[in-house]
This record gives sequence, structure tokens and C-alpha cells, in this order.
Amino acid sequence: MIVEPAPAKLNLALHVRARRTDGYHELETLFAFVTDGDTVTITPAERDGFAITGPFAAGLSGEGDNLVTRARDAFRARFGPGDALAIVLDKHLPVASGIGGGSADAAATLRGMARLHGVALDDPALMAIADRLGSDVPACLVGRTMIGRGRGERLTPIDAPNLPVLLVNPGVAVSTAQVFAGWDRVDRGAIGEGDVLSIASAGRNDLEPPARALAPAIDDVLAMLHAVPGVRLARMSGSGATCFALFDDPAARAEAAVTIRAAQPGWWCLETALA
Repeated sequence: MIVEPAPAKLNLALHVRARRTDGYHELETLFAFVTDGDTVTITPAERDGFAITGPFAAGLSGEGDNLVTRARDAFRARFGPGDALAIVLDKHLPVASGIGGGSADAAATLRGMARLHGVALDDPALMAIADRLGSDVPACLVGRTMIGRGRGERLTPIDAPNLPVLLVNPGVAVSTAQVFAGWDRVDRGAIGEGDVLSIASAGRNDLEPPARALAPAIDDVLAMLHAVPGVRLARMSGSGATCFALFDDPAARAEAAVTIRAAQPGWWCLETALA
């Protein structure tokens, strides 16, 4: 049995520079990962199987296709079919929420399959599979703080502090395609240089305005996060609707979580930390 974590991905900054001729967007982003997320379990079996458990399983129950099974099939197409496998995705991250849940699940599946078949995690063929599965999957495959360029696949590692993080989602799913379609196509400049906090603090998320137009509840989340004591930085991640707040002190994070849960008991709220 292989048990592989699929931690949530954050975009501490996300600069959209241009729309490309291939339909994607040229990005500069500061990827980071937290210590919590989904889990993928892979077990040898008599026949292939795939099941989804966890609090957000229902959000994927109607899908005939899933990035986990696509990752499994793509790995087999490159490295050989191998034995039958039962795969269980324990889904703890909200669906369509800007924190890379599906991409993290696909990457965890690739890592698990690689471990099972003795394939090195830095094998270029594994990264090529990740790149074909989605723009965030290469970063999730590596799973550490990095600057991403291109579609997000050109990655440069950078050291990150182990800061406390609070993730908040108002229970609203937003379409990544619709958010990108709402981007105003204005290039507001390159991502900065320096340490992680300097880059993040001087940066922005260019997808925040179109996401907030589609889901005004994001305004409420950000307003509450900016108002809690001890927050270093609060911003929306990815294409939304999940927002994050960075703290220096775990106690300040815990107090913020208590405040937000009391005010909005229907929101998803996760106390975690940068990995």
C-alpha cells in the first residue's frame, strides 16, 4: 500500500502577463504548499478500482472522469500497465477552489505510482506527464515553494518560512475558465525578487478582480481576513474562491479561526502552515 499526501497549493502571488496563442496565459506565480490537504492511497488489487471518500467527496461524485484516474492511465501509458490497483482519494479540500485540489491529487497519484514502480521522482518523463495533465500539476509534483513561469511549469525553487496559515472558502465554487475570461488583459508587471514574504507582499493576484465579480462572497472573506489581528498578508489563491492569511504566530491564527467560524459557521476554514 502506498499512501501519498496531496497538500493544498497556494498562489502567494499570481501575475498574469499575457494571453498566449495556444489558449493558455503567460504567468508568473509564487507557488507555496501547506501541511494539509487530500490523501491518495494506492493498493494492489485483483481489478482496478477508484473511490472517493472524505467531506468533499460529493463534489466529485458525478464526474465520469477524474484527474486521479487520468494520472494513473497516463503513467501506465508511459511506464507500462503493471498490476491492477485500487485507488482511494480522501477528499478534504473544496472542489474548484483555487488551491490546486485536483492538480495536487493528480501529482500525488503520479508520485505514488512512481514509488510503486521504482521510477525516480525527478524522471523527466514523469514531469512531462504532469505538464500534460494541467498547468499546476508540475508544481504539485515537486511540492515545494517555487516561482513558476510560462503556464506555471517553468519552476525555480525558493526557500520559505514555516508560517502559520489560515485558509477560508465561502462555499462558492468558481470556474477557472470564467475567471481567466474575465481578466482585463492588462499586464501590470513582473513578479518581484527577494525572499518569499517580500515577493508575496509586493505582488498581487490578477485573477482576484474577475473572481470577485463572479463570486462577491470573496469580498466578505478578504474583508474578514484583513480585519483580524496579527495577519501578515491576506489574498485570494489561484482563481478562487479560497483565500489565505499568513501569520507570524499560531495563536493569532487560532484566534482568527475562532472569529471567522463564529461569524460564518457555513464557511470552510482550515488552520495549517506553510510546508
